[in-house]
Amino acid sequence: MEKTNAMRLLDRAHVSYIPRMCDCADGAIDGVSVARKLGIAPETGFKTLVTRGADGGIYVFVVPSPSELDLKKAAAAVDVKSVAMVRQNELVPLTGYVHGGCSPIRMKKRFPTIIDSTAQQHECITVSAGKIGALVTLAPAALIEVCGAAFADILTKTEANA
Repeated sequence: MEKTNAMRLLDRAHVSYIPRMCDCADGAIDGVSVARKLGIAPETGFKTLVTRGADGGIYVFVVPSPSELDLKKAAAAVDVKSVAMVRQNELVPLTGYVHGGCSPIRMKKRFPTIIDSTAQQHECITVSAGKIGALVTLAPAALIEVCGAAFADILTKTEANA
């Protein structure tokens, strides 16, 4: 398996992780489909969402794949009036990653990053390694450390209470 930049950063930081590869030739790159292909519980597979705040800042949110980001909670977590998803065509220029391969690890710039607090319920979670079909499984605390992130409750109410 060829290492991605995210994997190389984890190696340099001496972070323990399990590299995973998934065949996405069928075009099913959503987190739930990828989790099924890997044989992991969908709620342990996390997707990376990139937003722009009312202040013009870029903010990254990492949530369980089957869940939905609550934009009001997300804005409150980063102390801005509001956030909105960036357009797909903005992902590569902002992060260096494509839709379906966006990793919270080693973006072009270090953006404020919030990981949903449900991650703490799992020993390990799986996130994109920065390429479609490439993923890493690691401890939530390790992801917090390597991304300079924080935990917060950022899911829609129905998701958070499920």
